[in-house]
Amino acid sequence: MAAQETILPQSFRAHPWHGVHTGKEAPRIVNCFIEIVPGDTVKFELDKSTGYLRVDRPQRFSNQCPSLYGLIPRTLCDARVAEYCCQKTGREGIRGDQDPMDICVLTDRSISHGDILVQAIPIGGLRMIDGDEADDKIIAVLLDDALYGGYRDIEDCPHAVLDRLKHYFLTYKQDPDRGEHPVEIVAVYGVEEAHEVINRSRDDYRARFG
Repeated sequence: MAAQETILPQSFRAHPWHGVHTGKEAPRIVNCFIEIVPGDTVKFELDKSTGYLRVDRPQRFSNQCPSLYGLIPRTLCDARVAEYCCQKTGREGIRGDQDPMDICVLTDRSISHGDILVQAIPIGGLRMIDGDEADDKIIAVLLDDALYGGYRDIEDCPHAVLDRLKHYFLTYKQDPDRGEHPVEIVAVYGVEEAHEVINRSRDDYRARFG
């Protein structure tokens, strides 16, 4: 029994949001849990209670995410992230969306499925507002990637790549039967603001979960 008590806890899978560290060098290099890969025709999303991926919905029409997409562990988009969004936009009444910080990871490699951990270097982000909620999307490059790995700021990223990311997030919730979904991308920002957003989301997480 003593041997079982020692071994069993090590056999449990860590929760991708709460059980994985953000990264020793965060925010310069962060761990990312990938939910969606390019080519997925279903939008997968982390089930917060279990830590498993669940089907959120089929991707509408031909809209597919152009990058790896997931979350940064031990982050939360709450009051501090929302406050920064208000400061940068001059708006009032914006709230955090209560989800982990989203991240898009650019890579030259073909990765066939999500539910994996990768290390990435944030280079910027999209300041997205969904209704009245801050819903930032950090943009990063896969660590040591052959094509994108040398990028260090959003200015290094081709405009065509940014346009694809913006188009995806502006349209991925649209439904012709319910009209336009009120999603806005009000700014594209560089690495310094990305670090600030990540740090604020880490503070929001600690304030909520300790």
